Amino acid sequence: MSSAAARPGRVLIANRGEIAVRIARAARDVGIETVGVFSDADRECRHVRVVDRAVCIGPAPAQSSYLKPDALVHVAEATGCDAVHPGYGFLAEDADFAQQVCDAGMTWVGPTPESIRTMGHKAAARAAAMSVDVPVVPGSDSVIADVAEAIEFGNRHGYPLLLKASAGGGGKGMRIVADATDLPRTLSLARQEAAGAFGNDSMYIEKYLPRVRHVEVQLLGDADGHVVAIGDRDCSIQRRHQKVVEEAPAAVPETTRRAMSSAATRLAASVRYRNAGTVEFLVDVETGAFYFIEMNTRIQVEHPVTEEVSGVDLVAWQLRIAAGECIEELTALEARGHAIEFRVTAEDPERDFLPVPGLITEFEIPGGPGIRCDSHVTDGYRVPPYYDSLLAKLVVSGRDREQAIRRARRALAEFRVGGIANTIGFHRWLLQQPEFIEGSHTTAYLSDALSGSIETQEVPT
Repeated sequence: MSSAAARPGRVLIANRGEIAVRIARAARDVGIETVGVFSDADRECRHVRVVDRAVCIGPAPAQSSYLKPDALVHVAEATGCDAVHPGYGFLAEDADFAQQVCDAGMTWVGPTPESIRTMGHKAAARAAAMSVDVPVVPGSDSVIADVAEAIEFGNRHGYPLLLKASAGGGGKGMRIVADATDLPRTLSLARQEAAGAFGNDSMYIEKYLPRVRHVEVQLLGDADGHVVAIGDRDCSIQRRHQKVVEEAPAAVPETTRRAMSSAATRLAASVRYRNAGTVEFLVDVETGAFYFIEMNTRIQVEHPVTEEVSGVDLVAWQLRIAAGECIEELTALEARGHAIEFRVTAEDPERDFLPVPGLITEFEIPGGPGIRCDSHVTDGYRVPPYYDSLLAKLVVSGRDREQAIRRARRALAEFRVGGIANTIGFHRWLLQQPEFIEGSHTTAYLSDALSGSIETQEVPT
C-alpha cells in the first residue's frame, strides 16, 4: 500500500461462501482486517471461520439477509469498517448499494456507482461501446417497449434472435427466439424471469450468432485514469448461457487478442472505469470478427485462471486500487502458460443438472503441481438450498494447454465429494471429448453434446 492513511483498516465482506473466503485471504495478505456476514443457514460455512469477526445478517433466504443493503451498511458501521467489498452476485452490481456505502463515508471496493449504472445496464453499455467505435452485435439501441417492437426488429434483422435482460447476467432472462411465432411467448417468459432475478423486466434484443466463442478481457482501472488489460479468457463451455469451464489465455489470433484488449481498455477509459471489471465479447468462428456484448462491473467467478497465467492477485489489487494505488506497474504483463477452471457444483448431471442441497460426508480436494482449489466446503458441511450450488473452483495450470488438461485429469480423478450428487464426473467426461481436447468448441457445443446421455466414468490419469 502506498499510504497508511489511505489504506482501509477493516473491510466488510458483503457476501458468502467461496468468494468471501477469497476476499478474506487477499485482505489478510495486504494487512486489512475483515468482518464477514452470514445468514442462519451459513453458520457452519468456512467463510465464517476465516474472517476476523463474523456477524449474523438475518434468516436463510437471501432476500432476508445478503440482499438487505441497509442491514449490511449497519453492520459495517457498527463494526468499525471503513470499506465494503461486495464480491460477485448478490449486490455486487447494485449501483444504489454502492452509493449507500459511499454516502456512509466508507470506501466501495469496486467501480463508481456511475460506472455501475452505465456499464452494468446492458443497453447503456452497448451505447457506450458504440460511442467509442467498439463493435457490437446488431441489436436494439435501447430496451424494447413491447412485442410489436420486437417483431419489427426480427423482421428487419432476421432470426434467430436473442432476448437479454438489460439489468442482469448469468443467463437469467436470456432466451433464444427461433421465429416470429415464438416471440410473444418467449418475451413474456424472459420478462418474468428477469423480474424475479433482478427486480427489473426490461429487455433488449440482438441478432443471435450461432457459431461463436465467448471471450472476455480482464481489466483493472485506477483513480488516475489508467486502465490495463490483465489478460483474456475463453468461456465458451456454457450450459443455458451459464459458464461451466473457463480457461486462459483464449485461443484467438494475436491480432484479434490485441484488438479486443484495445477495444476493452478504450471502452473502460471512456467511462473512467476504476477497479476490476470484465468486458465480454463474442468471436465469430467463421469470420474472426468480434462483438461487444456486456461488461461485468465486479470481480468474476473465473478470475483465478487469469491470476494463474498473469501472476497478478486481482482481489488484492482491488483493495490496493480502492486505497488509491496506481496500476502502472501492471502495463507490461505477458501471459505464462495455460490455466483452466472447472466449476464443481452440487448439481446432478443425470437429472438435467438439478441442484441437490444436502449433507457432504466427504470432501477431499486434489493437490500437487499446478493445482489450486478455491472452496468454502469442508467434511460435514450442509449445502443450503437458498443460494447458488457452487462447491469449489478447481483451477489447473501448466506450461501449455496440453499439460493443463493432463493435470486436470489427475486432479479430477483425486477429487472426492461424498453424500450428494455433483459435477466432478461431468468434468471427467468433458475431458474425454475430442472437441474440448482440440479446442474447437463453440458456445453451442455443450448444449449439443448434452442432447445425448452423459457417461460419468472415470478418466484414466
